Amino acid sequence: MPEVNINNVDCHYYFQDFGHDETLVFSNSLGTDHTMWDKQIDHLSGQYNILRYDTRGHGKSGVGEATEYTIDQLGNDVLGLLDHLKLEKVHFCGLSMGGQIGQWLGINASERFHKIVICNTAAKIGTEEGWNNRIKHVALNGLESITDGTQERWFTPEFRAEHPDEVQKILDVFVKNPVQGYAACCAVVRDVDFRQSLHQLEVPTLVISGIKDDVTTVDDGNYFMKHIPVCSHIKLYAAHLSNVECDVEFSKHLLYFLMNH
Repeated sequence: MPEVNINNVDCHYYFQDFGHDETLVFSNSLGTDHTMWDKQIDHLSGQYNILRYDTRGHGKSGVGEATEYTIDQLGNDVLGLLDHLKLEKVHFCGLSMGGQIGQWLGINASERFHKIVICNTAAKIGTEEGWNNRIKHVALNGLESITDGTQERWFTPEFRAEHPDEVQKILDVFVKNPVQGYAACCAVVRDVDFRQSLHQLEVPTLVISGIKDDVTTVDDGNYFMKHIPVCSHIKLYAAHLSNVECDVEFSKHLLYFLMNH
């Protein structure tokens, strides 16, 4: 993967230029990296160039010196990467933390995006106490100590039983993330609250929710429908990583939205 320094942090990215007119950017969730989107590539590479990257503090991207990041930093990292690649206007799809980045981009840089897809996310995720407790816990005990709870949040019991190799692949990526970077991004998720700003998100938006997602619920998806001016909402039988658990359905709805709305 190529690497470029953006906002004083090295960003690893993977740009697949398939010769199409438009590019789709994928943004990973907290604790994953660009490979979480592997199952989408075959479905979408026939219509779009694909840009994936590791969010700062994740995968092979740098961590930097900060112990806490901000959503402004993560959003500006995306804009910096687009500028580096001379991509004036793109589509964007982000899940969970990536969906928070998508909200920020739609509110603050709408002119750079044709359409935005925000998946398994919310205008406000969790509580300050819950995130602070997680930050303290991983600092003391490492990411391995929360893998059981993580896989239970990310996948339904049925998927974990039927696809243990896929679950393990995702967890292997999870535990390799630097603890400092993971914790710094936990602070981002903790601090984001777009409940009073969604009316400013003027880019056509698709929301994808997981019916079995206890982290960012269908009700959170319904909230977007009420407050984003141009918004559609799809619900899949999945927990938090709906793009992995329901890859065919997810990709079908994503492609239909990008090409028809």
